[in-house]
Amino acid sequence: MKKLNLLFTLGLSLLFFDLFSQKKGQEKINTSIFDNIPVRNIGPAKVSGRITKVIKDYSNTSTWYVTTASGNVWKTTNSGTTWIPIFEHYGSYSIGTISMDPRNPKILWLGTGENNSQRSVGFGDGIYKSIDAGNTWTHMGLKTSEHIAKIIIDPDNSDNIYVAAQGPLWRSGGQRGLYNTKDGGKTWQRILHVTDDTGISDVVMDHNDNNIMYASTYQRRRHFGILVAGGPEGGIFKSVDRGKNWKKLKNGLPGGDIGRIGLAISPQKSNVVYALITAKEKTKGFYRSDDYGETWMKMSDYQVVDSQYYVEIFPDPHQFDKVYSVDMRSYVTEDGGKTFERIPENKKHVDSHDVLFDPNDPDYIMISCDGGIYESFDRMKTWRFIDNLPIIQLYRVGIDNQKPFYNVYGGTQDNDSFGGPSRTKNRSGIRNSDWFVTTGGDGFQVRVDPTDPNILYTMSQYAGIMRYDKSNGERIGIQPQPAEGEAALRWNWDSPLIISPHNSDRLYFAANFLFQSDDNGDSWKKISPDLTRNEDRNKMKVMGKVWSVDAIFKNVFTSPLGTIVALDESRLQQGLLVVGTDDGLVRISRDNGNTWEKHQNFPGVPQKAYVTDVITSKHDLNTIYVSFNYHKYGDFKPYLVVTKDGGKTWKSISSNIPENNFVWTVVEDHVNPNVLFVGTEFGMYFSMDAGSSWRKFKKVPTIPIRDLEIHEGEDDLVAASFGRGFYIVDDYSPIREYTNLIDSKSAHLFSVKSTHQYIVAAPEKTATGHNFFTSPNPPYGLKLSYYLGNSILSKFEERQNEESVKFNRGEIIDYPTTDKLEDEAKEKSPKIYLTISDSEGKVVRRISSNKNKGYHEKYWDLRTFSMRNIDDENNYSGPLVPPGKYSVHLEKFENDKIEKLTNSYSFDVIQIGSKSSLEDRKKLFSFQLNFDKLLTNVDELVDKIDQAIEEIDGEINKSLNSSSDTNLENLNKKKGDIMDLKMILTGTRSLNYADVFSGSPPSVQRRLGNMSWELYNTTSKPTKTHEMTYKISKEKYEEVLKTFNELRD
Repeated sequence: MKKLNLLFTLGLSLLFFDLFSQKKGQEKINTSIFDNIPVRNIGPAKVSGRITKVIKDYSNTSTWYVTTASGNVWKTTNSGTTWIPIFEHYGSYSIGTISMDPRNPKILWLGTGENNSQRSVGFGDGIYKSIDAGNTWTHMGLKTSEHIAKIIIDPDNSDNIYVAAQGPLWRSGGQRGLYNTKDGGKTWQRILHVTDDTGISDVVMDHNDNNIMYASTYQRRRHFGILVAGGPEGGIFKSVDRGKNWKKLKNGLPGGDIGRIGLAISPQKSNVVYALITAKEKTKGFYRSDDYGETWMKMSDYQVVDSQYYVEIFPDPHQFDKVYSVDMRSYVTEDGGKTFERIPENKKHVDSHDVLFDPNDPDYIMISCDGGIYESFDRMKTWRFIDNLPIIQLYRVGIDNQKPFYNVYGGTQDNDSFGGPSRTKNRSGIRNSDWFVTTGGDGFQVRVDPTDPNILYTMSQYAGIMRYDKSNGERIGIQPQPAEGEAALRWNWDSPLIISPHNSDRLYFAANFLFQSDDNGDSWKKISPDLTRNEDRNKMKVMGKVWSVDAIFKNVFTSPLGTIVALDESRLQQGLLVVGTDDGLVRISRDNGNTWEKHQNFPGVPQKAYVTDVITSKHDLNTIYVSFNYHKYGDFKPYLVVTKDGGKTWKSISSNIPENNFVWTVVEDHVNPNVLFVGTEFGMYFSMDAGSSWRKFKKVPTIPIRDLEIHEGEDDLVAASFGRGFYIVDDYSPIREYTNLIDSKSAHLFSVKSTHQYIVAAPEKTATGHNFFTSPNPPYGLKLSYYLGNSILSKFEERQNEESVKFNRGEIIDYPTTDKLEDEAKEKSPKIYLTISDSEGKVVRRISSNKNKGYHEKYWDLRTFSMRNIDDENNYSGPLVPPGKYSVHLEKFENDKIEKLTNSYSFDVIQIGSKSSLEDRKKLFSFQLNFDKLLTNVDELVDKIDQAIEEIDGEINKSLNSSSDTNLENLNKKKGDIMDLKMILTGTRSLNYADVFSGSPPSVQRRLGNMSWELYNTTSKPTKTHEMTYKISKEKYEEVLKTFNELRD
């Protein structure tokens, strides 16, 4: 019967949402009310992300600016103790470089678009300038440069700027070359250009003669599964007139195909120039010139492991011919490049990208890498890791069903796969120590058994899948392998994995074939043919031609082309499988892989676009959503389609998503089929009308959202960002529930969930230092969400608004009458309250909340009011209420009346982590209420005693000043008797702190104060000592009150 009721309810829900969906075609939904819906960033900073550049303020070396590959720009003014993001809501998240004006440290120039060509690189939108130390930024042009490698500010002229633009990575053209402005960025001139396929990767200026400059050209192109990291247009150029004219340097330098070139000038002897050249086997190496680049000598065959990712060199300012080369394992030469030795990197992350020296300390070095920032103060014997910079780059997100709080899992760029709590019971929030690694390497998908949160399937790059038992820490590899005689499988860098919604023992895992396991990965069977186009990437044209196998770093560190990259199984029909490939195919099987449909034509979507996500609807068997991106061919448009008829026809639903904002992922709400969420290259969006229109989550910075999950038990949206860690929208159900009918109401209270009650723990000391990193929990207690159709204004506010409107129109403003001004002064300001009642209808708390028009959230801390300041405007919290059933409604106080605005929602307060019974809790609550009342009475009596003493003092002064016959002896005795009573309540104030504990009996206030602290954070029933203390205090209070009243009579 239960099942029938559930099906009936679900049917009614779907009917309602279908009718609503039809109606929404006629009415546009006002999604703007959720513009400020909170989004919580939970980090972590346990591991960091790729750093591209660090600079320090030369006028104050405690101030650092840090640019990241995909995490915006960060600033510290205390050498890394604390950080603030300073470039969160601009046109790019990916930063190539930053430079500080040598004449004014407040002027900064920022080049967007990472200066590497790696598979996960982000693109930029040009160059920005700040004149206030990074507080604000102005876009200064070069919008289509996409990747800026270097910025030089003329030391003699702050308006003369040089910008090395690598140009677009995935297409030809764009603003590519060396650019110069002589007017501070108002206009730009390209002063060095080779072709539309070749940009400038490095530029340096002679510090002794600023007329001399060197620049390196870089020809490269990347597509899905394809890389050419060099060509015949690479080389080194020199100018002796500040960039007006250039000549290509050849004497001693290699010819033919050249890759990326890193340049540097010796700080000690500017005639010495270094060049690290990636090229073919016989021409690659470290080159050195002693005559300002006119002739060169190859010093060694040293070359980095990956030219698309490194090739930057840093000469030591303290030692001639000592040069550092950042690499997967970084190296240093002390003889001008003849020999290279690995630097000590014990306890330091690899994959370095930047080196910073202290000009006054030869023992100091800072190296920034894929793992963040590392400092050494002892010539690299030991390293200090900056562990409070939350810029982790996440490819994927996974969640479990752990109670009471679920865990979040993610796979990261070069920093492992790991997991941690979505929230904790700790006062501090989520600490770095709360996170744990599930597997190493570049991390990717983590799936958790929905029936056992201890069993995880976690992976590293190229399908390095492990089954991990969290209960004992054991891992076992379970990757499918080709059978005898079969060709090697083509695994994507980020291979898709799902657990069947119908059987938690069943896994689906995809290479170019789809595999199924029915025994948790112990064995696998292939259930499909090759589902890709299976095309040979080596026959495809790149930059207009087919490159030979000997091309510079051809296809090195790329995924193979022709892989499955997206995967889903319908929860409505077992064996209904959908896969998407990296070469533009969507394949559908309705019989668990026996047969497959092929779909390759989608409205507006380029052929062979990468399928970033496929999802089957949770509500309709024939509805499938597919997202694509084609950014690695220079097309940044968002492509998102849906079929409502099982794939017969497809419709675009990308609608108003910005044109340069390609889509990574899509999810559908589990209750309302009209609610969708997408993660894009520059943020996160929601739709309340099945994709007809989209609205951005404005609290999410400019950052890629690569993956989304919905925790259906909590109605939480969980996002993996590529550069800023995890984001959570806690209980987004108001988005689901909202309709235009709500918009027309004066007030609406959204549905309320039952909540957990527990004691907030304090596991570490409070004096942790400001560098101790934590991510926030949601506020403790019950989340309450509501909407107000209009602001609730006081008479004063109404008049001011009316006058402001008239003033803006140029109309005459009527001066208010005296009666009107008096009414304003007498009015008690209107308020909005969230009113909590117990199961008997008794009000246990009124929470004052926002009274402005719009959507608001407030949390009730599960405490009743306190009598101690009940007469204050903002009453503070009293004791925790006992577990049980409660209700809440919205009220308005206006014109001296309280008006109920909404119906009530009932909910349960559920106790967790406590050994107390409900009877114990009720006893504790009753005791706490009595205690609170007694403490209130004591405080009030002390106030009355103080007032009486003041009055007697007045009588004594009156008698002395008028020489009246008043009996001064009696007045003084009375005053003394009353002061003695006060001492019983407050203690002997004349004694110092130590004397209080040296024989004097404790005062009533001291007894009650100690007990207040002891009872505030507990669910245990009061002890015998508490009962004794209460009894003594109550008796003393009543004794003092009786005597005081007698003395007053």
